[in-house]
Amino acid sequence: MAAVISFQNVSKRYGDIVAAHNLNLDVAPGEFLSLLGPSGCGKTTSLRMIAGFEQPSEGEVFLEGECVNKVPSYRRPVNMVFQHYALFPHMNAEQNIGYGLKQIRPRIPNAEVAEKVSKALDVVRLGGFEKRRIWEMSGGQQQRVALARAIVNEPKLLLLDEPMAALDRKLRKEMQIELQNLQRKLGITFVLVTHDQEEALSMSDRICVMRDGRIVQVGSPQELYDRPQSPYVAGFVGTSNFFEGTVSKVSGTSAVVLLSNGTEGRGQKVGDLAEGQAVCISVRPEQIKLHRDGDGLPVTVLNRIFLGEHTEYLVQHETLGEFLVLSPRQSELEVGPFNTGETGLASWDDTAALVLDNT
Repeated sequence: MAAVISFQNVSKRYGDIVAAHNLNLDVAPGEFLSLLGPSGCGKTTSLRMIAGFEQPSEGEVFLEGECVNKVPSYRRPVNMVFQHYALFPHMNAEQNIGYGLKQIRPRIPNAEVAEKVSKALDVVRLGGFEKRRIWEMSGGQQQRVALARAIVNEPKLLLLDEPMAALDRKLRKEMQIELQNLQRKLGITFVLVTHDQEEALSMSDRICVMRDGRIVQVGSPQELYDRPQSPYVAGFVGTSNFFEGTVSKVSGTSAVVLLSNGTEGRGQKVGDLAEGQAVCISVRPEQIKLHRDGDGLPVTVLNRIFLGEHTEYLVQHETLGEFLVLSPRQSELEVGPFNTGETGLASWDDTAALVLDNT
């Protein structure tokens, strides 16, 4: 199936600043793709090149197989939801949603506009809010109006530029679910720009991780979380602990690492590794067990944060330093919580540790 969006060797420069470098990416029809990365990584620039607000300095952007480098934004089958929604404050919800429809030539009959607006409001669960003024609506309701305005003319592609950044945590989670449901219902291809790893993990079919204008890794949320290809991805997609060292032995799919404190660690190797190569062992906090009996690294609890479904511990080993442990609620009930200043033992399975190239 042909890609809806295709970047082929796309770069974007602003003078001496390279905002995007040699991007190659295909987005499938009906896919929910997230561009994830910190500020300045090139994700919004990439989105704006899809929308037509920016033109690539090099390479080509294709929409449904057609090169659109010279096609203006208003002629592309694309709509965009901005971070601050960009709603007209002097118009009510109905007028905001129908504004774009009324700009189409030849003109659409008013009755048809009203019908499309009503359907769009129903899709975002705002039926009956037609006459509500924008300033009379909550942040979540305003976001739904912005979504309704974006989908009312049935675009083939919807771009979302951090649309939930201004919402509180509870409302943001509710809107994440609504966006997923909306995307599945309409079958429109969604491309989301976000710096929120949890948002990307919970909503996306695939995630494109970016850094310094480059694509670092593309994959499903589970692939990126379970098999990151670099310490950068391991640290940005979720949370991870890193223990640096050099490879002392490679055997099949595993590697033995001489850690910086002189001890040995083991893990599953990612990519091709050679003896003597600088690497780090990456272990997710939830993969580490904190206990009082048995074998493990002796650690001291520096900090304890109760988060309901789990407890977060910051612990310290004498030579390996500080690292995080996430203890599930059930484990807390069985073993009992650890207090700040208390000593314990930390352990994990070799299969839970990844050995990543650290160069």
